[in-house]
Amino acid sequence: MAKTAVADIIIPTEFEKYAIERTAELSRFGESGIIEMAPEFDGLAQGGGREVKMPFWKDLTAARQILSDAGTLAVNKIAADTDIARIHNDAQVWSVNHLAKVVSGDDPMQAIVDLVGAYWARTDEGLVISCLKGMFGAASMAGNLLAIHSETVAGTTAATRLNGATFVDACAKLGDAASKLTAVAMHSATEAALKKLDLIDFLPDSEGKPSLATFQGRRVVVDDSLPTRAGTTDGTVYTTYLFGQGAFAKGVAPLDGTPLQGGIGSEGVELARVPLDSDSVLINRRRYILHPRGVKFTSASVAGDSPTAAELETAANWVRVWENKNVRLVAITHNN
Repeated sequence: MAKTAVADIIIPTEFEKYAIERTAELSRFGESGIIEMAPEFDGLAQGGGREVKMPFWKDLTAARQILSDAGTLAVNKIAADTDIARIHNDAQVWSVNHLAKVVSGDDPMQAIVDLVGAYWARTDEGLVISCLKGMFGAASMAGNLLAIHSETVAGTTAATRLNGATFVDACAKLGDAASKLTAVAMHSATEAALKKLDLIDFLPDSEGKPSLATFQGRRVVVDDSLPTRAGTTDGTVYTTYLFGQGAFAKGVAPLDGTPLQGGIGSEGVELARVPLDSDSVLINRRRYILHPRGVKFTSASVAGDSPTAAELETAANWVRVWENKNVRLVAITHNN
């Protein structure tokens, strides 16, 4: 007798496409423009290897020369550098037992399908935060960092807190490029402190309801996984990040949709049964780039084929290669 199997309700190629689209749609960093889906990075992710190199010409910096009938003009050259992005390869596996469905009266596998986009969106946001932790520990990012925090409660003043004035100072780290900063990510405790100062504004959504939080005209993203630490003596040090549109570029390589030999599904989405355990298994694999534009990842201490969160958080793996004004990122360490 024929029966309906998981493979009948989940079409692997369609599921992979759905997961990619839903991940982009549900990402708060994507909605606010921090992560930008970049077609050119899609192409880079589809290549082989573990990293991609993106050479670029640096700006011309030679001093003005004055013409003279007694002198010769000095010859200058244009310099080049390379941005480097690491390709990520990861996967997740979900399993549903037959009894989970019949006892609950619901369909757990369908719930997985519905929730997978949000899961990968949170995963991407976690990777962004790991990158931020690492790169702002690098000496080359000092020009994009405003450190005003106090390590003690007694030393905390308006000058060490995030407020209207210190936020202006943070934006000024990019000088005349400060207008490129369009979003700010902060801890909920920081948002609460700013609300008490009446500094958080709310813009109407498509239905006219005031739901989009802004701070000095920048879209606010609240995330409690942003870095916090105890002060050296007491108190808490928070880190808030400012972003420009497309500060992080993302590219996705759709995996081979050819049916797996001896299996069900494809490289991106594989389906399996463990009949003696009455389990149905769904495996979702990804290959993609998620990279801060202008800050190269040197892979100085990466042990495997893809960097771990800890390796992304290692300052020695990051070097800024663009001019600091062109890197659409600023960090501010502060108290609340």
